[in-house]
Amino acid sequence: MTRNVVAVDLGAESGRVVLARYDGQRVDLDVVHRFANASRQSEGLLRWDLGGIWREIRAGLRAIARTDAVVDSIGVAGWGVDYGFLDAGGRIIDDPVAYRDGRIRGVLAEAERRVGRDRLYRSTGIQLMEINTVYQQLAEARTAAGRQRQAAGCTMLFVPDLLHHLMCGSSVAEHTMATTSGMYDVVGRRWAIDLLDDLGLPTAYLPDVVDAGTDLGALQGDPADAAAFRRTRVVAPGTHDTASAVVGVPLADPAAAYVSSGTWSLVGVESATPVVTDAAFAANLTNEGGVYRTTRLLRNVMGLWLLQECRRQWEREGQAYDYPTLARMAEAETPAASLVDPDVDEFVLPGDMPARVRAHLSRTGQPIPETPGALVRCVLESLALRYRMVLDDLAAVTSAPVTGVHVVGGGSRNALLNTLTADATGLPVRVGPVEATAFGNVLVQLGTLGELCGLAEMREVVRVSDPPQVVEPRPDAATDERYARFRALVGRPDMSALGARLEGDR
Repeated sequence: MTRNVVAVDLGAESGRVVLARYDGQRVDLDVVHRFANASRQSEGLLRWDLGGIWREIRAGLRAIARTDAVVDSIGVAGWGVDYGFLDAGGRIIDDPVAYRDGRIRGVLAEAERRVGRDRLYRSTGIQLMEINTVYQQLAEARTAAGRQRQAAGCTMLFVPDLLHHLMCGSSVAEHTMATTSGMYDVVGRRWAIDLLDDLGLPTAYLPDVVDAGTDLGALQGDPADAAAFRRTRVVAPGTHDTASAVVGVPLADPAAAYVSSGTWSLVGVESATPVVTDAAFAANLTNEGGVYRTTRLLRNVMGLWLLQECRRQWEREGQAYDYPTLARMAEAETPAASLVDPDVDEFVLPGDMPARVRAHLSRTGQPIPETPGALVRCVLESLALRYRMVLDDLAAVTSAPVTGVHVVGGGSRNALLNTLTADATGLPVRVGPVEATAFGNVLVQLGTLGELCGLAEMREVVRVSDPPQVVEPRPDAATDERYARFRALVGRPDMSALGARLEGDR
């Protein structure tokens, strides 16, 4: 019997409603509806249009209702850290504020003054980043309206959880998403109440946390009345899009790493347990929940956000380039003429990214790119070198050399970045699937429906359904020199010595 499953995949730039058909051996994905997604200013804050996202999801479901599919289940995965509130009556209060809103400026430093960097990391195992939910919550607590939303009687839900609430009335947080917040103890698998108390944050609004694969209830309302949805269950996948994407990585070698490439690049390995050590803290690695009680030991890298913002700025200036054109222009430019640290704070917020990149290069005494192609080359080579740095950190922290890299997600379409990644790391890069998040979302739902059992079986379905392409590294004597130059720019020593010194704390 064919199973029909719907995966909603939300990104910071676009969203997709995907119909998946599983015949017992392979999954075929059909993107039935794509839509743009962007934050916009509202009442002085940068917010997501949750109502607009919900309308687009329903448009996708109406398109599915016009097919012959009878849908067994549906689940939503999306970006992390952003949230909204339900009032005591279960109504959504306001649109979620976007993590790139300027209210986060300086809040991490304030939290460090209150409890210290070590406490923030040790209590949660999460990379210290201003965008994390905990710092957004501290920013919210500065305002009377924010304090009211945090008051007893309200419930905080992350963006995918809010959409599940609209689908079936559930009011729980899924585990993989909760772990990204900086408010959750990944070792104890509970909210980090002691930390939140010491930060001065209330905790009554925190929801119950459920595992990926939980059946949340029957799909309700419009368009659930259609015949296609008469038996549809709402199932929580790994609601953090990277958690779903990692399920969709066709890992054959447990020593291989992954890059979930999109607006952000999540560079990591799969671990059986959290790694909350001095070495992990020094490398600012994050321990995020994975599906089926695994851990995603990784680092967030700024990713293709820099390229997306450059493209938007050039379009505002009357120069419209698509991504393939920019890649071709970059390929023709001089290799590694200039490099940037893609993770500096000045690149976080929206704005004139080409000007910010040029300012960064000027400040660090490097040649200024004169063409869009040269600037794109600078960004992509810097990303590839950042990936190598993270992989080196992971190898040092886990004492396990990385044997290969899987690149999945929308950014895997960037063939030049894939090639630069293979060259920078000296490792084979296996590319695909592009729709890894949708695959992982679907596979977890199929597990809940009783069709699949365990990650190994799920990943075999991915290999059969969408075999990866391999990019081999090209020998280049200049690679190590570029990497040394990049490490000096970032201001980071080699992690291997630190990892050896701190091995005892594991």
